[in-house]
Order: sequence, then C-alpha cells, then structure tokens
Amino acid sequence: MANHKSSLKRIRSNAVKRLRNRYQAKTTRNMVKKLRELKGKKEAGELLKTVYQMLDRLAKKNVIHKNNAANQKSKLSRFVNKLK
Repeated sequence: MANHKSSLKRIRSNAVKRLRNRYQAKTTRNMVKKLRELKGKKEAGELLKTVYQMLDRLAKKNVIHKNNAANQKSKLSRFVNKLK
C-alpha cells in the first residue's frame, strides 16, 4: 500500500479516470455495433458522424490509440458507402 499522500491521491484519481474511460469506450463500442446493424444509408450516415466524434475523443484522450481510431473510422466509412 502507498504511504505518501500524493500517491494515495493518485490511486483515487486513477480509479475515477479508469471508470470514465471504460464507460466512454463501452458506449462507443455499442454505437459501432448499432451502426453496423443499420440497413439504410441515410440513418447510417447520420450515426457515422456521431461515432466519428466519439472515436476521435477516445483517441485524443489516449483511451485508444490514434491508429486504432483511424482504422475503425475507415472500416465504418467503407461499410456505410456500401449500403444502398
């Protein structure tokens, strides 16, 4: 167990950040799944903008790697473009 006051605070703040990161990452994954289930191009295009923003936010805060976000965005845009 940590002894210093600053290290105890760091443990508490890391726990809060970990929960926030897990929540945001899970929410994004759920939105990606929802996007992949859509059949209409118009609805998918609107949801794609929201998913892009979420992925960019996760990459900016280092929850996921920036290349991971870029790869997911690329795959999703290809998926939406193939829809009719």
